[in-house]
Amino acid sequence: MRNLEKDWLTAGLIDFEYKKYLLLAYLQSVKTNFKEKKLYPDLSDLQRHYEYSMYFKDGLQQMAKNFPKRIKGLDSDALQVNYEEVKQPENEVISEMQSIMEYALPKFKYSIEEGKELLSKVEKGISIAPIGVLPLYKNEGYLFLYEPCIQETRIYQFNLTIFENNHEKCRGLKTFYVDTIRRSMANTFENMKIDLVKKYKHLPNPATFLVESSSILPLEETFLPIAQRKVVEMVSAA
Repeated sequence: MRNLEKDWLTAGLIDFEYKKYLLLAYLQSVKTNFKEKKLYPDLSDLQRHYEYSMYFKDGLQQMAKNFPKRIKGLDSDALQVNYEEVKQPENEVISEMQSIMEYALPKFKYSIEEGKELLSKVEKGISIAPIGVLPLYKNEGYLFLYEPCIQETRIYQFNLTIFENNHEKCRGLKTFYVDTIRRSMANTFENMKIDLVKKYKHLPNPATFLVESSSILPLEETFLPIAQRKVVEMVSAA
């Protein structure tokens, strides 16, 4: 996978053709991953790149707005002084960066929409449900990932964490792989949960969720991230 650094726009050689090459190579890598149903971290990275580019664009506009003005004349009828903007001196680097940004923004936006459309399709085939009765304390427990076509259940322990950004408190889910168990008539999800409680005494009454996918999905890039978000949503709603 080809990455695009956070400061790709301003770092290194500031040349439109060079930056265009970096951008298109990155977006082609993203497109290839999307075709393989690999959504993350590409979709999150695309959104960050788009936000940074918009921030840069706003900064240029603000700089132009705040540039000095000089008196053009006096309107005696309106009793006001008229001003005219002083043109900024030509700066080839800033001009080149602006051209790159204007080219990149719609490319990022298109790829984001492509990723969101794929995410929507994938999520339609994924369901979540609690296993057994949920305890009052739901911030810690187990997450079962199940794909019926292969009859395997991947089990993770999860911890719900709360962190703050510039605007609000956010919730995130940390997961730790525990085991992979084959489901059978004798070994149901409920039995798996009972076995976990017996084996790991530090969680005597764990919140346990089953996230099931109707199709096989890339684990780290798609299935697990979506399952983590669904658990956060369910715990938050409860």
